[in-house]
Amino acid sequence: MCGIAGYVGDRMHGDSAQSAIKKMAHAIQHRGPDDNGCWLDAESGVALGHSRLSILDLSPAGHQPMHSMGGRYVVAFNGEIYNHLELRSALHLPEGSWRGHSDTETLLAAFEAWGVETTLSKAVGMFAIALWDREARTLFLARDRFGEKPLYYGWVKGAFVFGSELKALRAYPGFDNAVCRDALTQYLQYMYVPAPRSIYQGIYKLEPGCLLTVKEPPPLIAPEQPLIAGQAHGSVSVRRWWSLAHAVEQGSLYPLLDEHEALSELEAQLSESVRLQSLADVPLGAFLSGGVDSSLIVALMQKQSSRPVKTFTIGFEEAGFDESPHARAVAEHLGTEHTELFVRVSEARDVIPQLPSMYDEPFADSSQIPTHLVCRAARQHVTVALSGDAGDELFGGYNRYFWGPRVWDKISWMPFQTRQALGRAIQTVPAEGWDALGALRSGAGVLRLGEKAHKLAARLSAVRTMDDLYLSLVNEWQHHEKLVIGASAWRANLPVLPDVPMDDPRARMMYWDALTYLPDDILCKVDRAAMAVSLETRVPFLDHRVAELAWRLPMSMKIRGNTGKWALRQILYKYVPHELIDRPKSGFGIPIGQWLRGPLREWGESLLDPSRLSAEGFFDPVPIRKLWAQHLSGKYDWTPRLWSVLMFQSWLGRGGEKINRY
Repeated sequence: MCGIAGYVGDRMHGDSAQSAIKKMAHAIQHRGPDDNGCWLDAESGVALGHSRLSILDLSPAGHQPMHSMGGRYVVAFNGEIYNHLELRSALHLPEGSWRGHSDTETLLAAFEAWGVETTLSKAVGMFAIALWDREARTLFLARDRFGEKPLYYGWVKGAFVFGSELKALRAYPGFDNAVCRDALTQYLQYMYVPAPRSIYQGIYKLEPGCLLTVKEPPPLIAPEQPLIAGQAHGSVSVRRWWSLAHAVEQGSLYPLLDEHEALSELEAQLSESVRLQSLADVPLGAFLSGGVDSSLIVALMQKQSSRPVKTFTIGFEEAGFDESPHARAVAEHLGTEHTELFVRVSEARDVIPQLPSMYDEPFADSSQIPTHLVCRAARQHVTVALSGDAGDELFGGYNRYFWGPRVWDKISWMPFQTRQALGRAIQTVPAEGWDALGALRSGAGVLRLGEKAHKLAARLSAVRTMDDLYLSLVNEWQHHEKLVIGASAWRANLPVLPDVPMDDPRARMMYWDALTYLPDDILCKVDRAAMAVSLETRVPFLDHRVAELAWRLPMSMKIRGNTGKWALRQILYKYVPHELIDRPKSGFGIPIGQWLRGPLREWGESLLDPSRLSAEGFFDPVPIRKLWAQHLSGKYDWTPRLWSVLMFQSWLGRGGEKINRY
């Protein structure tokens, strides 16, 4: 894995130009500590920077920025092209044409032979690419199909800048872009800043599957709104080179209705994805939680390996949050070389001050903490780790896919006012009371029932349709526009559905999650948590051929009765007994809510001090203080909402507050 950075349109010369691009690349050196390089064309005002984590071709032949054989293109590339050997073969170049065996060199040769979009369509991989066409004086920025690798762009002091992380853009001379209050409003809803916005005015995220083109010279000022596919701003334009909607539409035209055929094809495609993603010139392993997704990836890895696969998990002190025994049982059954790190509470809390720097912008999925810890543990042994991410979105694993439609079926007949009253009644029972009820039904229930019950109750007051219920389940703060001072009124809208019937609400939820929650939360969380320790992560489920195949399966092969990910389970049961796998889904969490009432209380109080909130001028302190008091009382659980504010406040202060270790 690597980091890229650069700019277009700045006419700095000599030492100033060199210094600017070196500072940008140095800011993301954690993404690639093995090598770094810069290239600039002062006449065109173009510079590319690169920090390299060597995975394929560890020799100097893999150094970037890299020039194409014909000299037309210069590239800074972050990611992996898993089928690059196949692409090399298809290029039919004479023997001796290649300088090394890196996928970067393969990409450049393909760009020269086939053009940019054709090459992207042939590539199987994860990537963020900055490509300068010296002949056409054009910059191309490309992001992979699902957004596994990040790519930011925008305007600073009249220059068009870009990079893998915001810290690269902040390193550009004179950066003083203000906080975008509309982005802050969206952040409070989703717990992350959704693409195409970033937390800064004039800085945006390139959406997954998109290609941005900059004809030199770029415009001097940013557009008032972020660009989406099909839009342009002067010489800057964005178009979509791959579409999930198209994949869904194709899946509906060519469904796999025979179960035996579907499972056989799915296992073969997943096995091929695992095989390709297991290729590396450095030590490789996998995360293992003991759940369906990670267990299946590890099982397929172990099947293909002649030696035990290295697997990693972490354990916690708190009961109900420790999944390490499940992972251990699966590892023993598969015969992996398993490493288990048992984390003390103080170690987990020590990560919190690092989060603002790690994520660059406010990010409030608290599982970012255990994710970073397991990445840190894995990096002591390997440089690349495969994960089971995206299985939920593609094959129907999230709890909301089950109980969302069921809840709606039970309450949709009620008058709206009655639903509001029901929500208030649910909230009168403390979260601990619901947890106790859930424990009585532990064999069939859902863990941390109190948190989910309060979350549902808070949403019953605003939903009128099943789609409203979904939107409320993935949104946190209500009346968010009143919370952020100076923000414009903004209401979340669901992405447009594909041009095929999607009457099943579960299919709609899975599609929306794949477009939003997956890239902006899950993949962002893992990328930053891993890159902070220079660990490359790979996601076999996001080989686009696996994803396209998933949308050919009928819903009955994903969710059957009370069982999610049915198809994945049938494959997994060939390798791991079902009794080691079948249990309530719990996610990858830690007891942040309990900590806020205990060891994190002083830290939280300092960040939520009303005079501080008023002085900073971003939030109305009144509703925040009200929720803080309710949470501390123990009668309500407002962990997600409070965590979102605390993460913004910590980011604003860059994590400088002390945390009580005891």
